[in-house]
Amino acid sequence: MSSTQVQMAKHASPRQGDSESPIPDKLYFRIGEVAKLCGIEAYVLRFWESEFPQLRINKSGTGQRLYRKRDVELVMRIKRLLYSEGYTISGARQVFASEVKEPKKKAQAELPLKQGSEKTTEAKLTKLRSELKEILGMLSAPPAKTGRPTAPQREPRSPRESGPSLFDR
Repeated sequence: MSSTQVQMAKHASPRQGDSESPIPDKLYFRIGEVAKLCGIEAYVLRFWESEFPQLRINKSGTGQRLYRKRDVELVMRIKRLLYSEGYTISGARQVFASEVKEPKKKAQAELPLKQGSEKTTEAKLTKLRSELKEILGMLSAPPAKTGRPTAPQREPRSPRESGPSLFDR
């Protein structure tokens, strides 16, 4: 390679298609920086803020938009969905909405019961019921005479009137 070719390679500007450039390690980015990083105009970013509720942009005391790294990554993803993958804005919104619903389902499915845990669970429930019955017995026992007047006692309901108890089994 000649020295001229080396110099040209050093000064070659990145292509427009290289929008996935690394994001600098900063706490906040201004809208102009984000526009330059993502290769889009600032007015497009402002429009996307109104269309995608996932973009929660902070504003400084002077009203300057401050994007976090997470926001910049989301903007790059929105750009890829719209420009590269051909989604419409409502289609991209649906992609994000479906991603929000999926983790909830996965979180519930990730709680498998251990083998043989039914017996231990049943034993724990039986023990808990007996402890609660004991506490109920303490609470429904007549108070000890302390010399203070007590409220009149109500007659307990018959089991037929109140239906099955929580502790009956």
